[in-house]
Amino acid sequence: MDRSARLQSARVWLKTYNGKSIAAGYRRHFGVDWICAFRELEMLGIRIDSAYKDQILKSVEGHMAAQKRRKARWQETYEEPFDQDEHFAYIAGYTESGFAYGITWEEWGRLDQRDFLDPHRDSNNTSDDESQELPF
Repeated sequence: MDRSARLQSARVWLKTYNGKSIAAGYRRHFGVDWICAFRELEMLGIRIDSAYKDQILKSVEGHMAAQKRRKARWQETYEEPFDQDEHFAYIAGYTESGFAYGITWEEWGRLDQRDFLDPHRDSNNTSDDESQELPF
């Protein structure tokens, strides 16, 4: 809903609103942010206590700053997963000409996934704690 339609609808909504905080109710009902809710309520002739408005706006500002800090912290610690595309399941690098090399999806499917869990495992030993019987 654009602003003009929202303001027109708000005139009817205001007559039926029974809540405690008209700004919070307006914000929730019309799905707008605090700044928009305050501005539009003032356009409709509703007086809002300036101390309340300042308190809410400072709170919103602090919340936005905290989100930015969390995002920055996350970006500092985030590691890109290894490269892959439609041909390679794992791209180890690129040649000087720009061609990728690594493990293809077909090779990936043939790999024994246990090798990734224990790279020092003897691939000839398939027992996994079972007793082996000799064929003779």
